[in-house]
Amino acid sequence: MSDASPDAIDDVVGVLTEQIESRFGMSMEQLKAVVADAPAVNSNASEIVKWHGLLLESQAALVRAEDALMAALERQPSEIDDPTMELAHRVNAAVTARDGRAVVVRWLLDPDAVGKQVLAARRLARFRGRQGPAVPTSPPPRPATTPQPGRSLAR
Repeated sequence: MSDASPDAIDDVVGVLTEQIESRFGMSMEQLKAVVADAPAVNSNASEIVKWHGLLLESQAALVRAEDALMAALERQPSEIDDPTMELAHRVNAAVTARDGRAVVVRWLLDPDAVGKQVLAARRLARFRGRQGPAVPTSPPPRPATTPQPGRSLAR
């Protein structure tokens, strides 16, 4: 599997990478190669590889943003200036992006995740085709108490 250090396993990317490798029984590099050779064979594996790549990109962006913020904070006297505060906001945005992508990877890894049964049912329905009309083709019956046009209720 992976030669990840204990420190790498503690972070979000490391944990998810370990889960992916465990699920598919191969390293991420091997899985990427398999998906690159035949992306349509296992659509779930293809999606996981895609989102794992996006997760890695967002983790790298987070590390860059944190490094920039730390460098700016080391130069600050006592009060944080606006450019440094902007760097802090960039770190927050990077964390949000990384965590959002991690949620997608977790969802893809969980076969019983909420919404997957609905998604599977929709896909199955598309393959089966329609069994009948989408909307009723005849008007609904009128209730017996509805007055007929041109007739008066009062006699």
